[in-house]
Amino acid sequence: MYQAQLRWQPIAVLLGLAMIWGANMAIIKIGARELAPLFMAGLRSLVASLCIYIWMKAKGITIFPSKSVLLHGIIIGLLFGSEFGFIYVGLGYTLASRTYILLYTAPFFVALEAHFFLKGDRLNPWKAAGLILAFAGVVALFMRDLGSFSLSALTGDLMVLAGGAIWGSTTVYLKKYLSYQTVPLQTLFYQVLFSAPPLFLMSIIMEDPILSGFSLTTGFSVFYQCIVVAFLSYLLWFELIHRYPVSLLHAFSFFTPVFGVFISGALILGEAINPGLIVALALVTLGMVLVNHQPKAK
Repeated sequence: MYQAQLRWQPIAVLLGLAMIWGANMAIIKIGARELAPLFMAGLRSLVASLCIYIWMKAKGITIFPSKSVLLHGIIIGLLFGSEFGFIYVGLGYTLASRTYILLYTAPFFVALEAHFFLKGDRLNPWKAAGLILAFAGVVALFMRDLGSFSLSALTGDLMVLAGGAIWGSTTVYLKKYLSYQTVPLQTLFYQVLFSAPPLFLMSIIMEDPILSGFSLTTGFSVFYQCIVVAFLSYLLWFELIHRYPVSLLHAFSFFTPVFGVFISGALILGEAINPGLIVALALVTLGMVLVNHQPKAK
């Protein structure tokens, strides 16, 4: 069986999501000036879950259709919370540039796991070549900032790598166990609801102080993360997961760090566009063309 291609509509949505998530890196940094990162992540999940709950009640959607759905929902929520725990803690030990590269190994984990665990979502030479090419674009983007090796950095690197692996595994798990017996609103609700408690717990244990102020810019940061990212953008993402092969979808996440550097650097901070950004964008774009290529049957 040959891989299905993504048409222009889901590709346009994926590019829009990559821009939203890319800008979120800068928005998180703005909010982190006054709010502890893990607490902010927990707050994001809590507010998003309340919004989704109200919407589901208004639409008459059952919260937990069965006990098995509840169990799987708890699991993906805990996975989601663990992912952010590893990423935020790992950031304290390693460079942001290394974090970008290691976190975006997630599409490789998705492609590999989908090949073995999801029917009809196989890894082929075109997809493998596209993933490698896109990943090379991300590496090229941050090559000059990777820094030297240290034991402390290795600890952070392994944590962020674990975060990327959990991100990919969560997507595959959701596709296999929940996408065919739930609607996107339900799966998103489970992920944000059950991720909030562990994130708050980690914040209490690891962060001090949790709140050092709350300015207008911090308020905007919280609104962007809670409503734009965790509610609206994730809802679109889960809608796509329910409809299309996850290995194809996750591959487009390679655009996120590229757009993130462009938005936070060139637009927000007013920095000049680095030639490396153009190279990275070209490599990621070409990689996605290969990933989305559908071989002709012989």
